[in-house]
Amino acid sequence: MKKLSSEQRLYIESEDDESAADKDQRREEDESDSSDSSPPDSPQRTRPNSYTTSWPQSYRQSIDMYTTVASPNIGFLGTPNLSRLSSSYLTSSLQRMHTPEILVSLVKPLLPTRSEQQQEQDSHASIPAESTWLSSKKAIHEKDEAWTSHEMPVGRDCSYGQSVINGINVLCGVGILSTPYAVKEAGWLGLLVLLTFGILSYYTGILLRHCLDSEPGLETYPDIGQAAFGTFGRLAISIILYTELYACCVEYIILESDNLTSLFPNAHLSLGGFELDPHHLFAIMTCLAVLPTVWLRDLSLLSYISAGGVIASILVALCLFWVGLVDQAGFKHKGTALSLTNFPVAIGLFGYCYSGHAVFPNIYSSMKKPSQYPTVLLTSFVICTILYAGVAFMGYTMSGDATASQFTLNMPQNFVASKIAVWTTVVNPFTKFALTLSPVALSLEELIPSTHLKSHIYAIVIRTVLVISTLVVALSVPFFGLVMALIGSLLTMLVTLILPCACFLSILRGKITFVQGSLCSFIITVGIASSISGTYSAVSKIIESLG
Repeated sequence: MKKLSSEQRLYIESEDDESAADKDQRREEDESDSSDSSPPDSPQRTRPNSYTTSWPQSYRQSIDMYTTVASPNIGFLGTPNLSRLSSSYLTSSLQRMHTPEILVSLVKPLLPTRSEQQQEQDSHASIPAESTWLSSKKAIHEKDEAWTSHEMPVGRDCSYGQSVINGINVLCGVGILSTPYAVKEAGWLGLLVLLTFGILSYYTGILLRHCLDSEPGLETYPDIGQAAFGTFGRLAISIILYTELYACCVEYIILESDNLTSLFPNAHLSLGGFELDPHHLFAIMTCLAVLPTVWLRDLSLLSYISAGGVIASILVALCLFWVGLVDQAGFKHKGTALSLTNFPVAIGLFGYCYSGHAVFPNIYSSMKKPSQYPTVLLTSFVICTILYAGVAFMGYTMSGDATASQFTLNMPQNFVASKIAVWTTVVNPFTKFALTLSPVALSLEELIPSTHLKSHIYAIVIRTVLVISTLVVALSVPFFGLVMALIGSLLTMLVTLILPCACFLSILRGKITFVQGSLCSFIITVGIASSISGTYSAVSKIIESLG
């Protein structure tokens, strides 16, 4: 965790309460001190802690759940004696996991009430600016001393092995189910696209580290966007990241519906004259099953189970290999070398496989030895790419042109390994749905006026509406592979390829080499071309399928 220097904290108090002479004097002192203590190539900013006070403030703690397993504390929204973020499942986790700067910012509502604003104005009017500034500095200094005298937050000392597991868990998700389908759409040469995206994504992951190290206070992807493009950059990147998380929840609903339908094809329900087929029935049941999990105020218990996503992905892959090799269901189809017609769809599917950049900054800042980050990232990418390629090869040779959007739907149901793979695929999203949706819910809860924060019903309503909306979208566009291709083309290309390079060029302009600039320009061009072609192809096929 990067600590802000005491000179930088001088700007925390509003400059409206300072006299012009005091402001000029302190600015001169800060510039002289920072010139001695800061590296010559470290950019300076006017208000260092603005990265922790702008929306979304909750991004760090919500995404930290992917890289930190804290002690579980089970409780639901609406339990008594909850504090500022009582509408959030992370109330108790915030006290354990957060930096003092973030805790200070989260104590204050994002939208203050009129009375609070009036009290603040009255207190500022009655206290001299010099006294206000000194007392603020003293309070922060005392908070820092208290913080450093206690145990460091959980999750700031991940070892090399833990960081690798976190990286694999982030990268190797439901995308592995569609790699055989991607090869079917593009042909065997599509594996070169998978390898290319893996290399480019690894490089952009390293660029994120350079952005984080460019100046103190940067810890998350939205922070990088703000440093590069100001408030607009922070808002744009945050919205893109939250949209991607929301779309992943839609995929979970479709995934559950497809796999449960394959297990129970004759299931149906007649209710009030309405006949629900298996797809609609299981989608609704999935929605009802995950709804209580999003009401949890502390998801550390689920984070234990979700951390087993690495094991689940490997287990599903091993089951596929077992069916193909031991049960001799594989190597029946040669496939095609190249299919240009559906190639853009495969681009989106392969791109989705490397959509972990939103969490990479958190993994980096949680490492005990940050210098090992490139090696951690390389290990995670190599393992995941080998797993993706192996599953793609085996799945495509087993089913050929009949390969479905999820290889579990093609596995013969008479084999035990097939049943294990399907049930593992069914169970895993139940543990990840709440973790994936909660960052979106937290960001929306920040916008609740402080007059309504004491009412837990608002948080419950927000989360319930989000879950129901994912159900509506999943039922409206029930095409797992095409939706994944759309997410990979439209959102993942931005998060993984385009934005890291753009932020790197903006933050470190004038300090990058010709090779770095050329590589970034090339990656941005590839990302834009892939995004446009993949999005157009996915949308066209979705419209065609709906018609």
